[in-house]
Amino acid sequence: MGDIRSLKGVGEKTEVLLRKLGIDTTEELINYYPRTYEVFSPISEVGRLVAGETAAIYAKVTRNQGTKKIRNLNITTAVFTDNSGSIEVTWFNMPFLQKMLRPGFLTVLRGRVIRKNGRIVIEQPAMYQFDEYRKLVNVMQPIYSLTAGLSNKTITKLVKGLLDDNIYFEDFIPERIRNQYELPEFAAAVKKIHFPNNFEEYKEARRRLVFNEFFSFIIMLSLRKMNLGTLPNPYKIGKCPEVKELCDKLPYKLTGAQQRVLAEIQTDLAGDRLMSRLVQGDVGSGKTILAVLALMQVALSGYQGALMAPTEVLAKQHYESVTKMFLQYGVNLNVALLTGSMTAKEKRETYDKIKNHEVDIIIGTHALIQDKVEYDKLALVVTDEQHRFGVRQRESFMKKGGSDSLASCNAHVLVMSATPIPRTLAIILYGDLDISIVDELPANRLPIKNCVVDTSYRPNAYRFIENEVRKGHQAYIICPMVEENEELEAESVINYTDLLKNELSDDIQIEYLHGKMKATDKNAIMERFADNEINVLVSTTVIEVGINVPNSTVMLVENAERFGLAQLHQLRGRVGRGDAQSYCIFINSSEKDEAKERLEILVKSNDGFYIAQEDLKLRGPGDLLGIRQSGDMVFKIGDIYQDATVLKAASDSAKLLLAENPGLSGKEYERLSAYVEKLEKKHSDTLNL
Repeated sequence: MGDIRSLKGVGEKTEVLLRKLGIDTTEELINYYPRTYEVFSPISEVGRLVAGETAAIYAKVTRNQGTKKIRNLNITTAVFTDNSGSIEVTWFNMPFLQKMLRPGFLTVLRGRVIRKNGRIVIEQPAMYQFDEYRKLVNVMQPIYSLTAGLSNKTITKLVKGLLDDNIYFEDFIPERIRNQYELPEFAAAVKKIHFPNNFEEYKEARRRLVFNEFFSFIIMLSLRKMNLGTLPNPYKIGKCPEVKELCDKLPYKLTGAQQRVLAEIQTDLAGDRLMSRLVQGDVGSGKTILAVLALMQVALSGYQGALMAPTEVLAKQHYESVTKMFLQYGVNLNVALLTGSMTAKEKRETYDKIKNHEVDIIIGTHALIQDKVEYDKLALVVTDEQHRFGVRQRESFMKKGGSDSLASCNAHVLVMSATPIPRTLAIILYGDLDISIVDELPANRLPIKNCVVDTSYRPNAYRFIENEVRKGHQAYIICPMVEENEELEAESVINYTDLLKNELSDDIQIEYLHGKMKATDKNAIMERFADNEINVLVSTTVIEVGINVPNSTVMLVENAERFGLAQLHQLRGRVGRGDAQSYCIFINSSEKDEAKERLEILVKSNDGFYIAQEDLKLRGPGDLLGIRQSGDMVFKIGDIYQDATVLKAASDSAKLLLAENPGLSGKEYERLSAYVEKLEKKHSDTLNL
């Protein structure tokens, strides 16, 4: 194993592109697993095509309908015919095909079949010669996540070359554990995950690699917890009457679940050991007020508290709402905002205020854990939306507790998460945290009205959005998923926005948001949306976390069948935050019964934990091409929903091993110990739960 540049065929340009994907070494290349596979099915007849499937046809051009331009989008269309019927085929931004698509031109087309305006069509298919396609039928071709300028063919060739050299793989799972769970050897699993001969080989290889990820993660987390031990509580903070007074003044009564969790937090703050608590609660369950009450209790006891949000927009929203609440109800505490986009002068002034304890509560982004920030008696740190922060980030934040008199003290940690992970899995994944669940929604919350519709409903959905905008409300549209590729996703969002501008009235302000945009541009768009300067926001799933717009009443999700239910529920959580009735429209572009059955679960319930459990029942290791649900996890290949049984097995074996041998001493565990150490170092700043 060596530097990626040592490989034949990797020049300066390819090296730069591979490094953009996080591939610096040959080992990282080997561990860069396919995100999915192309399984080329036999050629279908046009008359037998079904919407929602990817299919191939062998047909000839019977009519070239030319290329038309809509804003910056070139749309090329032709009609193809075989013995069973005709179908319209469309390509976007590929006008050069125009010369090729002459009547009589015969080719194999392979692409996604969709229903549009009541008709079956194929969009953006690839072309093959007949003999070329026949050789690909039923072969599992690896498909990797890419970056602009790097082809799938290049990565496939490099990986194949490395594997053909029969490189040595260290297997860090002890043999007895491999035998117990009938796991294939690591070397065989790596080769078969890249180039499986059949589906069974793929499943076995994947199961082994998923076990690797879960097992090493749990070992790492457990060792960290053992090393930290039970930290004593240097800040024994008793209850403050002002907290109860504020609760009594609020225009709503805390739910029973909120009161129970607040009591658990207060018990921790006053206890003998430091608090490390995860508060899980569904979207809209009222977790933020619990964080504010905890921060208030700490600040009124003479200490500082800090809250870290995942985006600048959300940090600013928290700051404004907390400041307004304290002013309204006479809470005499000073609150500061600290974000990366502040000027150097503003940051310096804020640093001084924090260091001199002129502010009691600090709200911000990752800027809160920069070396320049010196706190005075920081007793509580709250992280909002945990899956955006790393374990190590949480620890470095926690270690900013203390002052001159309490230099070595750590702070209490409170983690807020709306990710609906079933409790059994959360206990495994959040092994270093106690867990509280806010399992009750406030009584004044209007339930979101949901519907699953097919693509023919799209014009009605657009009219519905227009009507909501006329009432002064706003809407989100989540763009169709094309690929797990940021460049293509960005292009998809921009194209969809251009098409939408032709569908909605000219006076409706429409903007887009995607992951490839600069952070400053993203913040500017989200702030304009929060201020109601944008009526409709077209976005990728980047919108899932990071903005609170109570005025938004519609969420429309295109290609909903291609998302996991848990992720759809998270997206749905962007609406239903205000007083007005909110709606979620899931557009299902598949005609398969299973797709509709899955999406109907979202119509039946707005309960994220119920949805996560149902999703767990429906999904299994047999799913090959489904979108990974826990994409924000550290795991490259494992999925906590799809692989719940493997997660349980890995957890059981890891904990049993550490119970027998807490220090992983002995020759048998040298490789495992070295691997876990390397894993921890590699993810020291980026490891996400």
